[in-house]
Amino acid sequence: MKPSSIMLPRVPVRPGGVERDIFRNQLVKRLAGIAVGRLQIVQDAQVILDAGDQTETPLVVRIKQSRAYRQMVLGGPIGAAEAYMAGDWETDDLVGVLRLFLANRSVLEALDGGWNLLQKPLRRLHHFLNRDTIAQSKKNIAAHYDLGNDFFSLFLDPTMSYSGGVFVNPEDSMEQASINKFDAICRKLDLKPSDEVIEIGTGWGGFAMYAAEHYGCHVTTTTISEEQFAYADEEITRRGLKGRITLLKDDYRQLRGQYDKLVSIEMIEAVGLAYLPLFFQTCSRLLRPSGSLLIQAITIAESRFKAASKSVDFIQKYIFPGGALAS
Repeated sequence: MKPSSIMLPRVPVRPGGVERDIFRNQLVKRLAGIAVGRLQIVQDAQVILDAGDQTETPLVVRIKQSRAYRQMVLGGPIGAAEAYMAGDWETDDLVGVLRLFLANRSVLEALDGGWNLLQKPLRRLHHFLNRDTIAQSKKNIAAHYDLGNDFFSLFLDPTMSYSGGVFVNPEDSMEQASINKFDAICRKLDLKPSDEVIEIGTGWGGFAMYAAEHYGCHVTTTTISEEQFAYADEEITRRGLKGRITLLKDDYRQLRGQYDKLVSIEMIEAVGLAYLPLFFQTCSRLLRPSGSLLIQAITIAESRFKAASKSVDFIQKYIFPGGALAS
């Protein structure tokens, strides 16, 4: 039988460090249930926690500042992330640590409970203030996408596609996977040169340009990101596609007209749960009676949807304000 965890003795309370030791012992208690993988927490060359499968090589978290314990206990996963960003803890394998917690979801949920519950109402209020009204949506999008095109070009493929690709072959590059996706969407919609297509969420224009170039249709596409608009406008002009692509800077709720086909590629995550009915009503209004639509979306497991819809995670606070996943 494999040993699963070692619960080290609680670190004794020392004068002047009562608060630190309380939070450290609370953290050790919550993480002791790790069963998949192995995690060590080390501070000043002392092993504070060694939990999990003792036959495995441990992932090591080094505490640099004792305030990290307080952040993790009171802030849960978001607090742990904020402590990492502040340099209060470090690891040589951040991806491995994240995967370990995903594999030990009950431990992750325990970290997200307890005293962390005190902060959740404030986070929900912050998320509510970021709800996706027309005015706030533009601010939410700017907070992420207007970080700059040069920044995104560092890790996106040449099509500047910022959504899941289709890997037909294991050796496909990211660029090829994006092209595969564009073509799969065009084929699923049975695009024809006579089609008028509306795209909600231009991104950097990859799909619109592919559809116009390879299927000859006319694409009207909209983004509310200033940076994306500038990039797409320049690329559309450079490729000589101004006659086949109409680039707008309108919120989806402001779109008018009717179209044969509607496409939205991983934009629905920015709509917000409260606005999903309006989003689909808008899609219906924009389509002709015989029209078709294709929506590519990131979803969350149904079993986790209810809890997720009532909480605010790191991505919603720091990456996609106002965002939410449908099940």
